[in-house]
Amino acid sequence: MIRANNVTLSFGKRVLFDEVNLTFNKGNCYGVIGANGAGKSTFLKILAGDIDPTKGTVEITPGERMAVLNQNHFAFDESTVLNTVLMGHQKMWKVMQERDVIYAKTDFTEQDGIRAGELEGEFGEMGGYTAESDAAALLSDLGVKESLHGTLMKEVHGAMKVRVLLAQALFGNPDILILDEPTNDLDVETINWLENFLAEYENIVIVVSHDRHFLDAVCTHVADVDRQKIKIFTGNYTFWYESSQLVARQASDKNKKTEDKRAALLEFIARFSANASKSKQATSRKKALEKLTIEEIEPSNRRYPGIIFKQLREVGNQILNLEKLAKKAEDGRTLFSNVSFSVNKGDKIAFVSKDHLALTNFFNIINGEATADGGKFEWGTTVTKAYLPNDNTQYFEGQHINLMDWLRQFVPAHVTDVDEPFLRGFLGKMLFSGDEVLKNTNVLSGGEKVRCMLSRMMLQDPNVVVLDEPTNHLDLESIQAFNESMSNFKGIVLLTSHDHTFLQTVANRVIELTPAGIIDRLMSFDEFLEDARVKQLREDMYPKAALAKA
Repeated sequence: MIRANNVTLSFGKRVLFDEVNLTFNKGNCYGVIGANGAGKSTFLKILAGDIDPTKGTVEITPGERMAVLNQNHFAFDESTVLNTVLMGHQKMWKVMQERDVIYAKTDFTEQDGIRAGELEGEFGEMGGYTAESDAAALLSDLGVKESLHGTLMKEVHGAMKVRVLLAQALFGNPDILILDEPTNDLDVETINWLENFLAEYENIVIVVSHDRHFLDAVCTHVADVDRQKIKIFTGNYTFWYESSQLVARQASDKNKKTEDKRAALLEFIARFSANASKSKQATSRKKALEKLTIEEIEPSNRRYPGIIFKQLREVGNQILNLEKLAKKAEDGRTLFSNVSFSVNKGDKIAFVSKDHLALTNFFNIINGEATADGGKFEWGTTVTKAYLPNDNTQYFEGQHINLMDWLRQFVPAHVTDVDEPFLRGFLGKMLFSGDEVLKNTNVLSGGEKVRCMLSRMMLQDPNVVVLDEPTNHLDLESIQAFNESMSNFKGIVLLTSHDHTFLQTVANRVIELTPAGIIDRLMSFDEFLEDARVKQLREDMYPKAALAKA
């Protein structure tokens, strides 16, 4: 058990948390959610003891061990990969170090022998004799090949370091596991492994993540950070979101009788309970929902942006044709080749690849921001595009103007009446209200820049929307609103994303770019991942070295 007692944290006059009282119990996984800047990661640091609260305490059941996903990618540079994982169990590692020092003595005494025996006993009780094989198995499960286990961490590239540090946190079955954005830089297969691992984990897990599919797969409870308080709600992220939206709608419906509202809530809980019985977290989540009382469900105080794309005109029959498009990376490796396909009416295409550089290059090429090494592509004459690039630096670099003037630059020719209320309307939809529209572009956060880009895109009235990692830098509220917008959009969507739910709920076609060509299927993202024929094609179309690296 871990408990926060009257935890308050303030920085000068700014109060981040005000007398927060929470208890996290064994067998539950808690997803900590909240707007960007609400203090999610800071709260995890308070629980982990990295930050002292201004007032209050954090209490842990005596004898229980906590493990935290390390965010410092350089902390273990002089250690091997395997030893870095073993260090995750700090008590065991200290015993190992003391034991090795004693055995290395040339003047080994009787007292040393007694102490060595004590250490061997402790080491065995902690599972020390299988520790190295357990750590190696954990690394392999996370996609870290055995050939890397003896390598120094400073020689391991960034994405692989993340996996090693994740293995370090998971190692040794800690009683309390604290994870801040654990799915960053993980591929779909590794995320799926982690979901299964945590779904079967019997101790306490407290996690911050913007990945809704991950939160839904692992969480039994949601800890909502809002207005200096944190409240725990039963259910995963989708249950919290849909139930809070339902209660908010009911609150605005003054004509609906109390008993009708209660019946609707009971029906909603029953539906989710039935779905929970089929999920990975079946037992614990179903039990949690069965104990839930209607009074625990509250409307959310969140503000959701209004992301609304309207087509100026419907796209024609000729949309986008590609013939044998090819691109190599600067190091000479082939990113993709022989890319030939046509985009059809009604298409919402998810693009995937084992090499994300292939995806970014592909999107930049078809949007005229990079050149292909071979092949050609052609857009139809009726197409009006809106592009959200992975890197939006060029749209803000060197500009020191307010948001109104920034957005005014991108008003298309067909819009004639461009006054202040018109621009404020588009910025207001993206939650820039009042004097915020006069904020200078050189002080914007990453999330604010993406919201500005979305205002710019909505101005275009596009019939084709192209998105390269659209959820980067956005909070869960913006991701949810963006996801629903693209699901409802009547035009064409071409996208790539690490957000599983975004791809699954928006795309009706999946195209994988490989060095040898494409895999093109008219199916959902989940169907694509499970398709046996796709798996076989992938093995055939990627070089063995690329598969091993991935």
